[in-house]
Amino acid sequence: MTEEELPQGEHDSEGPRFEDFDLAPAIQKAVARVGYETPSPIQRRSIPPLLEGCDLLGVAQTGTGKTAAFSLPLLSRLDPDLKVVQMLCLAPTRELAIQVAEAMETFAEDIPGLRILAVYGGTGYTEQIRELKRGAQIVVGTPGRVMDHVKKKYMKLDQVKAMVLDEADEMLSMGFIEDIEWILEQTPSDRQTALFSATMPKPIRKLADKHLNEPVEITIEVKRENAPNIRQRFLKVRPHEKIDMLSRILEIETFGAMLIFARTKNATTDIAETLMAKGYPAEALNGDMPQKLREKTVDRLRKGHVKVVVATDVAARGLDVDVITHVVNYDAPFDLESYTHRIGRTGRAGREGDAILFVTNKEMRMLNAIERTLKSKCDEYKFPTLEEMNERKLGEFFTRMEEALTSNDLTDYRQAIQKFLEESGKDSIDVAAALAYLDAGKKPLFYDEMPTAPKGPKRERRERDGDRDDRYVNNNDLQSYRVEVGEYHGAEKRDLVGAIANEIGMDSKFIGKIRMFKDHSFIDLPKDMPKEVHEALKQVWVQGHQLNISVDRGRPRQEGRGGKFRGKGGGGFRKGGGFRKGDGRSKSGGGFKGGGKFHKER
Repeated sequence: MTEEELPQGEHDSEGPRFEDFDLAPAIQKAVARVGYETPSPIQRRSIPPLLEGCDLLGVAQTGTGKTAAFSLPLLSRLDPDLKVVQMLCLAPTRELAIQVAEAMETFAEDIPGLRILAVYGGTGYTEQIRELKRGAQIVVGTPGRVMDHVKKKYMKLDQVKAMVLDEADEMLSMGFIEDIEWILEQTPSDRQTALFSATMPKPIRKLADKHLNEPVEITIEVKRENAPNIRQRFLKVRPHEKIDMLSRILEIETFGAMLIFARTKNATTDIAETLMAKGYPAEALNGDMPQKLREKTVDRLRKGHVKVVVATDVAARGLDVDVITHVVNYDAPFDLESYTHRIGRTGRAGREGDAILFVTNKEMRMLNAIERTLKSKCDEYKFPTLEEMNERKLGEFFTRMEEALTSNDLTDYRQAIQKFLEESGKDSIDVAAALAYLDAGKKPLFYDEMPTAPKGPKRERRERDGDRDDRYVNNNDLQSYRVEVGEYHGAEKRDLVGAIANEIGMDSKFIGKIRMFKDHSFIDLPKDMPKEVHEALKQVWVQGHQLNISVDRGRPRQEGRGGKFRGKGGGGFRKGGGFRKGDGRSKSGGGFKGGGKFHKER
């Protein structure tokens, strides 16, 4: 069967919503939680046949929403009670394997007992083998590492119900085609298979003809519209920095009206309320608002009564307001279609527009897909220097004064000020300065400091999954622990390392792999932690939240890089090693350093 080609830029406003698909209730709950509202073209075309058990052959670029297109329906068809590998997804790189696995974890969060594991080269086998033995039902991995596990009999594929080949043409170019063939031959012939590729060279077509059974074929053409009158820039941020960066951009940019995009309805309200508290006239625009209120908000934007609107994709679709000079992607879009719709809200009628994209480490692939597919160069956002910004503020101050002097009747004010000067004997310049200070809301005219872009990996360097250098650590001597602090609390890995090192005097080289999620994290620590150390760690605070550490009872985690760990007696924790509860110090060496000294990560 073949589906007709559908341009990525086209959107059927009367088409299905995610709630119209026959997805499992737990998956529908996850979809609502992450803020998905309207399926992208590839999701709209892929989900129904995959739910029906059909094979699928999809031609689509990165950034079109492929991961959700195959994850949502295939997760709905798995049996969480069956502790064997039921779904296998092959990806060309470790970065993509990790990204797909993390997306699936988000979608499967409400399915108890479902374990998802990413396997890839460049790291040890121990934890991957452990997770396979514990019954991971979904494996996402690179072909080489998957082959190794199967050949060494750590992974069995005889009960695989679904296979996904993601970015097949890239796997072909990397020389994986023979490995893929071998892996496919180890799986049941009646499995369901989905193959996605940006292009369809002959070897991929041959692979599909051999291993797919009457697949539904879908081609998603990305609309390659370039907007020369829209300047596109990106800003690398961590999640907790977004609102501060947005506030600074509002201070820095000279704009007529700004449209800010957030993924969820609740986020539009939260962001708008935060901006209002900071003194910016902002309003939310989302699907929960009555139609009349949405129309009123748009009208206020059009008339200039409100300068900033925070909206979801669906609420802003079709918004045609010429005064919008800036679009800020506060939350990166899920797919390229959404991105083109978003930035298309500015640069109207031949005017110039600005589009700014906030991206986290995990969203760099979306930025790369935008540049590659849309042929649009995104420059890194550069904050002006302190001198440049203060010079601009002074110019704006002079402009406002000129306008006030020439366009208003100041007779009453002149008389009042004259009387005040005569009665008080104050200097006229001092009085004018005091009035300007009051008019500015008692804020200084100039900035003391300016924000800078958060430091992170350079664009040219491939994004990694954040592995620490664990060459001192042997995973056999470590235990995985869960801590109730995550990315949304503003924490970073170094914060966790520093807090633990400072509180109990542990040398940071004995802290293993750290995996951070929205509201919690997993961290590898030595197995032989004394009870008093464990209790002390429960009380440690990071970014205003207690670690409340507990043993990891089964959440899947990735493995840190192996190396040597000098277990009991030679490092880590030594019995009777002099730990004093509460003072964060130890008397002797080993894993603890006297005085709780924090040793930076190597």
